[in-house]
Amino acid sequence: MKTAETHLEGLRVLEPDVHADGRGLFFESYNERSFSEIAGQPMAFVQDNQSRSAEGVLRGLHYQLPPMAQGKLVRAVRGSILDVAVDIRRSSPTFGQWFAIELTEQNRKQLWVPPGFAHGFRAMTDGAEIMYKVTEYYSPECDRSIQWNDPDVGIDWMIGDGEPILSDKDAAAPPLSEAEIFE
Repeated sequence: MKTAETHLEGLRVLEPDVHADGRGLFFESYNERSFSEIAGQPMAFVQDNQSRSAEGVLRGLHYQLPPMAQGKLVRAVRGSILDVAVDIRRSSPTFGQWFAIELTEQNRKQLWVPPGFAHGFRAMTDGAEIMYKVTEYYSPECDRSIQWNDPDVGIDWMIGDGEPILSDKDAAAPPLSEAEIFE
């Protein structure tokens, strides 16, 4: 598996080695030993999640606070998404900065989003489907979100003049400056 660092410490793009021939293709989407080396620490995922979204749906920006902070390994298995992570570690030199990448069923890239980042995505195709592994179980008590269009963060969601389709929770999320976040 190839790995690429981003400008945000700990956030990595992973690209599997794909073996294709006339029969089809094969690749490892996850290998515990390899991923622990990439992450720089032993890694244990406790849950796999899958989500399907109509084109234009924007989900996020979500995170969980300690002691249930989640790391996420995200990939698109159908269609295309714009996947976004925001550094919400107040002590980080890249606090408030964001990174975006298009994850598609064709490019098979994955994004490792460690604890301390808010995560969200926009479905760029109808029926976009993602799968993601998480390092902690869902905890309603620790679940938080920040405003998807916070002008102080300034994410380019590549929406154009349209408006995304949001959940009530995401539409009501506070800006980063008012959110409960990581120290």
